[in-house]
Amino acid sequence: MSSIETTHNHDAHGHDHEHHHDTSGIKLFGFWVYLMTDLLIFATLFATFAVLSNAFAGGPTAKEMLGPGLHLVLIETFALLFSSITYGMAMLATYRGDKGAVLRWLGVTFVFGAIFLSIELYEFSHLIHEGAGPTTSAYWSAFFTLVGTHGLHVTAGLLWMIVLMLQVSSRGLTDTNKVRIGLLSLFWHFLDVVWICVFTVVYLLGVL
Repeated sequence: MSSIETTHNHDAHGHDHEHHHDTSGIKLFGFWVYLMTDLLIFATLFATFAVLSNAFAGGPTAKEMLGPGLHLVLIETFALLFSSITYGMAMLATYRGDKGAVLRWLGVTFVFGAIFLSIELYEFSHLIHEGAGPTTSAYWSAFFTLVGTHGLHVTAGLLWMIVLMLQVSSRGLTDTNKVRIGLLSLFWHFLDVVWICVFTVVYLLGVL
């Protein structure tokens, strides 16, 4: 191969790498913009909940309904916190290029996320059965909207995780899949932070 061809191939490879880097940067920036808009949505829901925090309309109060089940919410919270740790392990495995470890840690993260979601669905079912449904009062409408919106985000994250595991399993740790793993990491940790706020504002302050 001539020196001209070698130089041309090197330049082409460098151009492809630079193009991928630019594309990844654009995706990352776009995803941060999405997270900021999502943050505004949750901020609005938190503000609405705060305004309606005492609007029980003579129905069951937060202390009556949420207090007895607080131990389940604690389990739910720890499940989500541990899922952030396990996702961090998946990210470390991604940096090492260890495909098997990535899939294992994503699988463990999925299990923790599924535990969180299962407990939340059980709580919703129990509250509705006990007469504290979303139509009972303004408070419970705000409660189900705020907590339910977070739950929908967790559901979306779990579905995204399934697709990502299938992509990594079939195609390996390609540059594109590494970017996707990083974006889901941002999303998952964002949900963790939002839930800490939900747990504090809705549950801890609600049972005082």
